[in-house]
Amino acid sequence: MDTEPRLSTPEPGDPVEDALDRDIRAARRSHGLWIQEPVGRPRMPDPVRNAAVRAVLIASITLIGAMVAALAAVGDSWLSAPAMLFTVISTVVATWAVLDVWITRQVWNQRNGVVSSPSSAARALRRERRRAKRQAGRAGRPAQPRPAQSRPDRSRPDGQLSGA
Repeated sequence: MDTEPRLSTPEPGDPVEDALDRDIRAARRSHGLWIQEPVGRPRMPDPVRNAAVRAVLIASITLIGAMVAALAAVGDSWLSAPAMLFTVISTVVATWAVLDVWITRQVWNQRNGVVSSPSSAARALRRERRRAKRQAGRAGRPAQPRPAQSRPDRSRPDGQLSGA
């Protein structure tokens, strides 16, 4: 059986090879090397992800230290006391690292304006106030001011209301 004709390069006018080349060139042109497909949840922000990776590494080191302490205690080794001390300290550090993830996430959400849930009552009230203010402005009359809350005047020694 002669395999030379099958392994040789195709002839320049071969329609099948031309179609394959066209498809490959079109596929390479349509997108780059990396295709990012949409997922159900967006990616974590970089500071939060960094804190999460740090927390996982610290927690894993804590678990390894706990295993060393347990095995050293079972084996009646002198290493059990320092390993137990390391485990207790690293547990405190791991707890702080997990809290750091939570705090970093909250700070990132506050600084970058993450929108609150649509069912928020405060947002609905603000929306109504803005709508009333716009309508009052369109009518040419000023919006009705909110009623002033009367508070005792702290600068007066008798504590009387400031407007009375």
